[in-house]
Amino acid sequence: MLNIHNLSVSFAGEYLFKDISFRLGPGDRVGLIGKNGAGKSTMLKIIAGEQEYDSGQISKDKALKIGFLKQDLDFEKGRTVLDESYQAFTEIKKLEAEMTHINEQLATRTDYESESYNQLIQDLSEITHQYEIIGGYNYEGDTEKVLLGLGFTRDDFHKQTDTFSGGWRMRIELAKLLLQNNDILLLDEPTNHLDIESIIWLESFLNNYPGCVMLVSHDKMFLNNVTNRSIEISLGNIYDYKKPYSEFMEFRKELREQQLAAQKNQQKEIEHTEKLIDKFRAKATKASMAQSLMKKLEKIDRIEVDEDDNAVMSVNFPVSVNPGKVVIEAHHLEKAYGDKKVLDDINLLVERQSKIAFVGQNGQGKTTLAKIIIGELQHEGELKLGHNVQLGYFAQNQADYLNGEKSVLETMVDAANETNRTKVRDMLGAFLFRGDEVEKKVKVLSGGERNRLALCKMLLEPFNVLVMDEPTNHLDIKSKNVLKEALSRFEGTLLLVSHDRDFLQGLTDKVYEFRNHQINEYLGDIDYYLDQRKLQDMRAVEKREVQKKNSAEKSGAQKGSQVNQKERKKLKNRLSKIEMKITKMEADIKAKDRQLAENYEKTITQADFLPNYNASKKKLEKLMEEWEDLQLALEKN
Repeated sequence: MLNIHNLSVSFAGEYLFKDISFRLGPGDRVGLIGKNGAGKSTMLKIIAGEQEYDSGQISKDKALKIGFLKQDLDFEKGRTVLDESYQAFTEIKKLEAEMTHINEQLATRTDYESESYNQLIQDLSEITHQYEIIGGYNYEGDTEKVLLGLGFTRDDFHKQTDTFSGGWRMRIELAKLLLQNNDILLLDEPTNHLDIESIIWLESFLNNYPGCVMLVSHDKMFLNNVTNRSIEISLGNIYDYKKPYSEFMEFRKELREQQLAAQKNQQKEIEHTEKLIDKFRAKATKASMAQSLMKKLEKIDRIEVDEDDNAVMSVNFPVSVNPGKVVIEAHHLEKAYGDKKVLDDINLLVERQSKIAFVGQNGQGKTTLAKIIIGELQHEGELKLGHNVQLGYFAQNQADYLNGEKSVLETMVDAANETNRTKVRDMLGAFLFRGDEVEKKVKVLSGGERNRLALCKMLLEPFNVLVMDEPTNHLDIKSKNVLKEALSRFEGTLLLVSHDRDFLQGLTDKVYEFRNHQINEYLGDIDYYLDQRKLQDMRAVEKREVQKKNSAEKSGAQKGSQVNQKERKKLKNRLSKIEMKITKMEADIKAKDRQLAENYEKTITQADFLPNYNASKKKLEKLMEEWEDLQLALEKN
C-alpha cells in the first residue's frame, strides 16, 4: 500500500529522524508515539504529501487515497453543518449536479425522437447507475450517523458552521474525513476535542474501518483500544512492533533489559580477553596467541542497547494553607446563556481534600461550573467559598493566555513575586526548559511545551483548591503520567474536567456527571462510573433513558395485561433479529458496491454478480418494510 525507505528529516542542521523505513498495509492500526517534538506530526504531514523531506523514498499505489485530519481549518462561510459535511462526497455531488443538469434538459426539450434526446436518457441511466454504486442514495444517512456519533444533535445539522467553537468545527472536519472512505487515514490527536462518549464511538468506528489508520494520540486507553501496531519515534530512530501501546511499552522495556544483560555479559568477556592479551603480549612465546585474541576481539559484534529518552518533567503541587472542612458550597445555582439554560438548580457541597472528576458531553456545563467556582462567570443562586480557600485554576485554553512575543524565562519572571523569583530557573528546569531553551519565544513552542509552561506558571501562585479544565491536552503520555502522580500526591482539593479515561483512573474518588442541566454524583472513580452506567457506548445511556420513560408510560396504560407484555417481548425479539439481518445485508451490499467501484468492467461481466446484487437489494427492502411494521406494532402495544 505505502512504503517508506531510508527517510531522513532535519531542522536547523539536526536530524529529527534519520534513515527510517516502514510499510503501511490494509488493516494496520498504527499508533505513532513518542515525546512532544519527536517528529510525529511531521511524519503524518510527510505521508500526506504536505511536507518535504531531506532524503529517502516514499512509494505508494497510484490510486491510493489518503485522508489527513489537519489542525488548521478553512470552512466556507454560509454553509450549515450538513452542507460542510457533504463536502466529503465530491464525486457524488458532481454526479448529482450532472443528473440535475440532464433532468432540466429533458424537462424543457420536446425533440423526443432525436438522437441527442435518446443520448441524454442513456447518459442519465449510466450516471444514475454509477451514483447508486458509489453510495449516492446512502450518503445523507451515513453523514447523519457520523455527526450524531461525534456528539451533534439533529438541531445542530442546519446551523451555520461559524456559530460553533473551534473544537466543534474540528469535529465537522473529522466527520468529513471519516465519510470519505480513504485507504489511509492519518489522525493527529483526534480525541483532543471529543468527550468520553464521542471517543468511545470513534473507537468503535475505527475498529470497523476497512483501510489503514495511523494516528498520533496521547490518550493511552484510546491507543490500546484502537491500535494493533506501535511505531515509536525516539532520539531519531523508530521502534516498530505489532502490538498496541501498553503491550509495546512492556515489550520495549523487557527487550532493553535483555539487551543490557547481554551487553553486560559481553563486556565481561571483552574485559577478560583484554587482560589475556595484555598478559600474553609481554611474553615472546605467547605473542602469536595475543595476536589471535586481538583478531577475535576485533570481530566481536558489539551489542548495542536501544537508547531511551527518559527526560520527564518534575511536578509538585504544594498546599498553601489548610482551609476549612467545607471548601465550596452552592445552593440553587443556575446559569443560562440567553435562552439556553446550561445549569439548573445545582446544589453542591465540596469538602476539603476531595478529588472530583467532572464528566459528560461537551456543552453540558462542566467548564461553566468551573468558571463560576473561580469567579469568572456571573450566575443565579448562591455560591460560597470556605474559610482560607485559595483557588488555583488551569483553563482548557490556558496556553492561549501566554504572550507569544515573550520568552519562556520572561513569561515566568514577569509572573513571579519577590519570594519566588529566584526559583524561576529551577522551576523551568523541572518542566524540561533547560539551558538556552528558556530563551525561546513562546510563539515557537509546540502545544505540549506551551501547556508545560502554563502549568509551571500556575505554580507561582499559592492555592489549596485546584480547578483544572482538560490539563492533559497536548501533553505526551510520559508527561501525563508525571502530572497524574503529582495530582495523586496533592493534599488539597481537586476538581478535574477531563475526557481522558486512563488519566482519570484511580485519580478521583468521586464523579459528577453533567447531563440535562443537572449533576449526578457517583462515589468512585471513572471505572466505577462507567460500570454503573453500563456503558460500552455511552450514547446508550440516553437511548435507555428514553426507552425506560416510554416503557413506564406504556406499562401504566397496560398494567395487569400479561398478554400484551408477552406479545411485546416477542415483537422485540423479532425486531432484534431483523436488525441483525439488516446490518449484515447492508455490509454485504456495501462490499459489492466497493467491488463495482474498484473494477466495474471486470465485476459486471461475472455471471452471477448482478443477479445476487439485485437480489440482496430486494431482500434489504423487504427487511426494512418488515422492520417498519414491527416498529409500528411495538408503538401500538
